[in-house]
Amino acid sequence: MSSAPSATALSDATLRAGIDRSLRHPVMFFLTSGAAWLAVSILLAIVASIKVHYPGFMDECPYASYGRVFPAHINTLIYGWGFQAAFGVVIWLMARMSRQQCRAAGTILTAGHVWNFGVLLGVLGILGGAGTGMPWMEFPRFVWPALVLSYFAIVVWSFIQFRVRDSDKSYIAQWYLLAAMIWFPWFFITANGLLHWSTGHPVMAAGINAWFRSAVVFLFFIPVALGAAYYLAPKLTGRPIPSLTLARLGFWSLAVVAPWAGMQKLAGAPLPVFLPYLGAAATALLAVPLATAAINILRTIFSTEEKLPKSPALHFTLAGLIGLLLLAVAAIALNLPGSSLQLTQFSIAGYGFDILAIYGCFSFIMFGAVYFIVPRITCREWLSSRLINMHFFFSAYGIVAIAFGALFGGFIQGSAQEAWLQPWETVTEVVRPYAAVSTFAWCVILFSNIFFFFHLALMWLRLGRRGATPTMLDSAAADLTATGPQAGH
Repeated sequence: MSSAPSATALSDATLRAGIDRSLRHPVMFFLTSGAAWLAVSILLAIVASIKVHYPGFMDECPYASYGRVFPAHINTLIYGWGFQAAFGVVIWLMARMSRQQCRAAGTILTAGHVWNFGVLLGVLGILGGAGTGMPWMEFPRFVWPALVLSYFAIVVWSFIQFRVRDSDKSYIAQWYLLAAMIWFPWFFITANGLLHWSTGHPVMAAGINAWFRSAVVFLFFIPVALGAAYYLAPKLTGRPIPSLTLARLGFWSLAVVAPWAGMQKLAGAPLPVFLPYLGAAATALLAVPLATAAINILRTIFSTEEKLPKSPALHFTLAGLIGLLLLAVAAIALNLPGSSLQLTQFSIAGYGFDILAIYGCFSFIMFGAVYFIVPRITCREWLSSRLINMHFFFSAYGIVAIAFGALFGGFIQGSAQEAWLQPWETVTEVVRPYAAVSTFAWCVILFSNIFFFFHLALMWLRLGRRGATPTMLDSAAADLTATGPQAGH
């Protein structure tokens, strides 16, 4: 009788080790190349931010104009870092929860190289002046088919693993991940097909582009982040999600409301009046699924407060969930027709909202997943808790300064725009102090991410620390060995 549990545990450990081994190279490739693109994006952000408060910076270089550097910064942040971090986390989580090894690692790795090559061509096209001019879709139009094909080659195996899983049971984390994988090709092919391969009214094209931007955030990045958080919180705390009802409410309300958001960016344009107001209402209503999911997961995390100060993955996941709550508040504050929407529609507040979503929420949860996943697939531990702390605190400081500086500055800028009796130079002068703060904050974030990339590269080279105990953020880690790479997850 006593040998049965041990045999089962040994079998589970063998299965987990096999899954981790089968995905080691694809996952580490996506995470490491994503971290490299993140550093590139931050460098471009610094240049773009400097040019706002010091327009003469790098004037002699035609490739460094603001109209090229800023879209290159956003697109590398989204397609270089965001999607690749999502790929690495999604394929590992789906394999673990489906309890199936990956048998197509070579195909996934090849598709990952194609994705990176497509992003590289897209960025060079933007900097070379061949961008489309459509926000978040600036890559030359020959790039997007390659991205779609590589996407399918990366994620199709996760669908197969879910289909052949050895149990009929599914988890709320799987719901979010599967939804994100299904939603992305729908809105990506729809938007690119309509804007690149068909002719239509320019105003409606701007509306489709605004809908696409909202869909990238709320139909891909946020579901992936919530799927990862719903997995990490119970695993790291050893406690279940407190309310399955809230989990279902958060998922289905996101699925119903999110596809309608985005058109509020065209309030006042010659469109049917209901479209911008429907988009504003949907974006404000997104506070319901965002807050519901964040509160549900936070209750799990705070159920074991003794582990919170010690776990790097919990630190980043908690910060990302706080960012999600702030995003819910910002979704309401920026989209009130007749008041805030009028002020912030053409201001830097939109940039603050985007950065809060992509970095303050999604990226922080992805960082938490990285600190959880990488030791398990490399069989090594992180070398330095000090580097992890530096990464956390400098990133948190930088994002707070950028996001809230842009959100607050957007209201000030919008008020200056409404004062039509004043010269337009007054509006540009209002923005400059916030741009200077943003420049400094991006420099701080770049500093932290250089060490993150270096730390991650060492782990891929399997130069991490050998040991059975995980790297924790304080010295009292001995009581948490159950969260190490040999633990039962």
